[in-house]
Amino acid sequence: METIAKLWPLWAALGVMNLVTFLVYAYDKHIARQKKGKRRVPERTLLLLSFLGGCVGALCGMVFCRHKTKHAKFLVLVPLSVLLWALGLGALLGHLLGWF
Repeated sequence: METIAKLWPLWAALGVMNLVTFLVYAYDKHIARQKKGKRRVPERTLLLLSFLGGCVGALCGMVFCRHKTKHAKFLVLVPLSVLLWALGLGALLGHLLGWF
């Protein structure tokens, strides 16, 4: 457990990244509803935020804000980013704990 506690900067960074990603999804949904000509967040940016560590925030943004839920690429790529991050973090923790 001491080893996992040493990773607090990683957990903090992932927490901030997920919060930022969720807020960007919520902001883009808000702008989409207004339809007043404001610039939207590009889809590429939304997906990039997901793959850079904000995957849970992106998934929450999709579910709670009902944003990008009709776009096939989001329905595939956001859960894929969650899976990749889960596998990566699982492998890191498994290695640090000496499981493999």
